[in-house]
Amino acid sequence: MLGLKLPTDPRWVNIVEKNIEEILTDHAYCEQKATSTAISLIVSFPEYTELVQEMVALVKEEISHFKMVHDKILEKGWTLGRDRKDEYVIQLLTFFPKGGSRTTQLVHRLLYAALIEARSCERFRLLSEELEDKELAEFYRKLMVSEANHYTMFLGFARQYGDRKEVDKKWNTLLEFEAEIMKNLSKSETIHG
Repeated sequence: MLGLKLPTDPRWVNIVEKNIEEILTDHAYCEQKATSTAISLIVSFPEYTELVQEMVALVKEEISHFKMVHDKILEKGWTLGRDRKDEYVIQLLTFFPKGGSRTTQLVHRLLYAALIEARSCERFRLLSEELEDKELAEFYRKLMVSEANHYTMFLGFARQYGDRKEVDKKWNTLLEFEAEIMKNLSKSETIHG
């Protein structure tokens, strides 16, 4: 369903289980960044009314997810750690050249967002199926459904605003690039890394 070219090695969950505090902190910041991305799309492309409407709804949803993850951290007696670099996103954002028309920039940003959401969804599915902590596994199962909806929404908007054939070609080459990135990741207790 997600179209990812390289699935996450299931052993990644073993790394996560050794440091749940770290994955929850990283996850909280991922939700915060997703909120920021939605706000940035509103600010950068206000003339796309349908996109703006959906991004307003997404901001509310993502910030509620941030709160849910933050509450999990507090339930466990921890505090939110500091943000850290997301090597996955840093590498991913090098794929498309900078510049181009406003439409091209929008399509590229939507495709990046779709892929990040797809990978998050895939990771949440793994956590929901493999974590020994059943309460946390159920927590990730519920979030997985939201991420799948976000992925399809972003990809749908990219196809709506760009030339469908060109967008699909870019999407497929971005998926190939992402698979290469993933070959060197899945070694840390981070959502994408």
